[in-house]
Amino acid sequence: MTNRLENQPTRRLACIGCGTEFNCSLSGPCWCSDEAFRLPMPADGSDCLCPDCLRKLAEQRAAAGCDVTGRWNVSAVLLDMDGTLLDTERVYLDSLVAALKMHGYTDDTTTLCQAMVGLPGPECEAMLHARYGESFPLAEISRAFVSNRDEILSAGLPLKSGAVELLDALQAAECPMAIVTSSSQRTTDAHLTLAGIRHRFETILTRDDVARGKPSPDLYLLAAARFGLKPEVCVAVEDSNHGVAAAHAAGAITIMVPDMVTPTEESRARCAAVVPDLGAVLEVLRTRGEFDRRSL
Repeated sequence: MTNRLENQPTRRLACIGCGTEFNCSLSGPCWCSDEAFRLPMPADGSDCLCPDCLRKLAEQRAAAGCDVTGRWNVSAVLLDMDGTLLDTERVYLDSLVAALKMHGYTDDTTTLCQAMVGLPGPECEAMLHARYGESFPLAEISRAFVSNRDEILSAGLPLKSGAVELLDALQAAECPMAIVTSSSQRTTDAHLTLAGIRHRFETILTRDDVARGKPSPDLYLLAAARFGLKPEVCVAVEDSNHGVAAAHAAGAITIMVPDMVTPTEESRARCAAVVPDLGAVLEVLRTRGEFDRRSL
């Protein structure tokens, strides 16, 4: 059988990765003759990656939980709750800002409260003490916050756009999924129930399960361990920079759906994708994910 690469003109190319010149016997945007069975070539011009850079790319993709074509090997999906599945972060922020103002704290409280998004309660409390001193009336502020929050939530707790479709698709694909949240177990159960999706989750990890909450990776490491999996084959979906830091540090494939805060450049670099809503998360999973013959 004649090799399809025979009788092709030889080109001298400069690797777009390292700049090293190498010979290529294929023409136009192509797959490298040495690595065609492993990796697709970039299609941004005539230059390609040399074999050494292709091999390095294969190793990087494997470390990121991808197969050699760049698709993700997904065995579970780990979902943050507040701001990701549930539209609660705005409720929390407005409730805390109102509680602070009720007690005379009228400085730039909104910026302070935004910095708390994605952090567990004890760390938020520490930030308040650091800002206002040890005499800060935490108990009174906490009671006012809870009262404000419960009044707002009494009207219902909405899901984020695309949440039902994503959960339905994961359930239909029999893909294990878990809640991984900085909220307490009590709050998590109450809010998932109020939103009508508590029954969908058998596995829930909260701040009560670990000594260190997000941005520590402990919650995500524990979630992967509960499934008997390595974090590298788990997709984590987060809305905050702190959550992204936790998921990335654990080694999970991280997707960010920004809610109350803008992703930092560091967060963008840590994410496999930054998308506008959960519907886009589902499309990314359908495009990039390998689900052991399951289909989303």
